[in-house]
Amino acid sequence: MKPRLNYMQQSPELFKRFVGFSQAVHDGTIEPAIQELIALRASQLNGCAFCVDMHVKQARINGERELRLHHIAAWRESTLFSPRERAALAWTEILTKLPEQGVPDDIYDRVRTQLSEKELTDLTFVVMSINAWNRVNIAFQMVPGSSDKAFGLDKAQLA
Repeated sequence: MKPRLNYMQQSPELFKRFVGFSQAVHDGTIEPAIQELIALRASQLNGCAFCVDMHVKQARINGERELRLHHIAAWRESTLFSPRERAALAWTEILTKLPEQGVPDDIYDRVRTQLSEKELTDLTFVVMSINAWNRVNIAFQMVPGSSDKAFGLDKAQLA
């Protein structure tokens, strides 16, 4: 696969602002470990190989266990995730797939048992961010692993 264009060079100001938004989201109330899990899950659902690759590496660098990364695609059946992580994953999936009728009340109610209103709002922005990154990286066919050195992902030693 070859990238179609370098969107960072073509729209540097928008890229810079979006990175700023993503950093602000990262600094919110949702734990970094959960952010990595939901970034990985949304990227899987969207088929973004660049982001799947990136978030597996980031999660490993940050100490995530390998088995949990393998189980993320089957998190409902796995015993490796806490109720809070399950709530975040459920919210991620429903917002990433966004059914025609919107978010069902039962999912919202279930998620609200694990997250405060502020946390749920922050989580929603985290999900929005990763879905936007997925879309731009898919649109311009970013090559998985092509930015490892620039993002410090070579430290994962997974290549």
